[in-house]
Amino acid sequence: MQSTFKLSLASLALATFTLAAQAGECPADKVATNALAGAATAPAGVTDTELASVDLAKENVKLSQRRLRMRHMTIAPGGIVPFHSHEDRPALIMVNSGEIYEHSSKCAVPILHKAGDISKEFLGTKHWWKNTGSQPVELTIADIVNDKKPETMMEMM
Repeated sequence: MQSTFKLSLASLALATFTLAAQAGECPADKVATNALAGAATAPAGVTDTELASVDLAKENVKLSQRRLRMRHMTIAPGGIVPFHSHEDRPALIMVNSGEIYEHSSKCAVPILHKAGDISKEFLGTKHWWKNTGSQPVELTIADIVNDKKPETMMEMM
């Protein structure tokens, strides 16, 4: 009886870990090229505040024209982060509160991101985000930005 309980507990823990690992990602059966027809092209209801940055040209990594920055973004209900590319700007985005949908060029369905999720944005990622909920979404964003290429940086982003 005790070994059955331990096995059940281990199975539950594994299932929970497996679900957590999938949170905020495109479902495996929905990974596909998505042209994102009708993607939002203008921001709406977004407040973006740069908290700090480091000029990477002055650091040992010697990445000229690049800054590592951290930002806080609030997306109001109905708010939109418009279509943009991460061709030249890798980023990590943590959802601090709320829920938001990402419309990605790599997924056939919108991806739901919830509080605690971290989205990895890298080469090849093109997407836009929309808050369809009734509460603001709070994000913390760290990215490496190329100040000489504002079209990939999108000053708003």
